[in-house]
Amino acid sequence: MKQEQPRIAQQLEKIRKQKELESGSTLAPKFSLPDLNGKIVTLADFNGKWIVLDFWGSWCGWCIKGFPKMKEYYQKYAGKFEIIGIDCGDTPQQWADAVKKYELPWVNLYNDSANEAPDRIDIAYGVQGFPTKVIISPDGKIKKIITGEDPQFYLDLDKFLSE
Repeated sequence: MKQEQPRIAQQLEKIRKQKELESGSTLAPKFSLPDLNGKIVTLADFNGKWIVLDFWGSWCGWCIKGFPKMKEYYQKYAGKFEIIGIDCGDTPQQWADAVKKYELPWVNLYNDSANEAPDRIDIAYGVQGFPTKVIISPDGKIKKIITGEDPQFYLDLDKFLSE
């Protein structure tokens, strides 16, 4: 039971963090991560745009199943928002191979999940499961966080992008 306590405490902290972030008044945590070419990309590079952060991994069946619908919405709202795919749990080669295999047309960044830093992006965003999608408004505030491949994400995206 004592071994479970740290894990439970970590999970409760993630839940607390996600609720805090979803308040609608919290600015999205900043990040700097490499893309497929090694170029460092920051959240600030997308200031003034609607953004979807998609936390995923090549090992995640639900993440992969969601790609066709994500591509459909990426085309449907072309120019109105940007998807930033953030890999979690893969080696750099597994990540690069998956981006190529699934032909992901949006910005793709590598998150070194082996890094135990407390400011690691998946920790900063309170990611509890995969996929996790975070909708960020043009003013940089988190509007919604959805864990799992949930149809509600697309309803929310329709609502926000058609306003």
